Amino acid sequence: MLKTATAAATISAWIVFDQEESVMAMEEDEVRKKKPVHELGQDLTLLSVEELGERIAALESEIARLETAMAAKKASRAAADQFFKR
Repeated sequence: MLKTATAAATISAWIVFDQEESVMAMEEDEVRKKKPVHELGQDLTLLSVEELGERIAALESEIARLETAMAAKKASRAAADQFFKR
């Protein structure tokens, strides 16, 4: 009887483990399939004025983020150049 209970517990544990792995795999697929807010060159004829405004705001925000990253990299490069006196 003990072997049967142990085997049943082991099987239950594997089922739970498989279910958790399946959920994690599905979540990863959802992350990978997530569409970008705007795709460069995309047809804009079907978008409303509000949707276009939202996309412009998203792109302006992304531009600001890119400019911040570029400024940080330039500052890091300048500090390295100063340190190594290039």
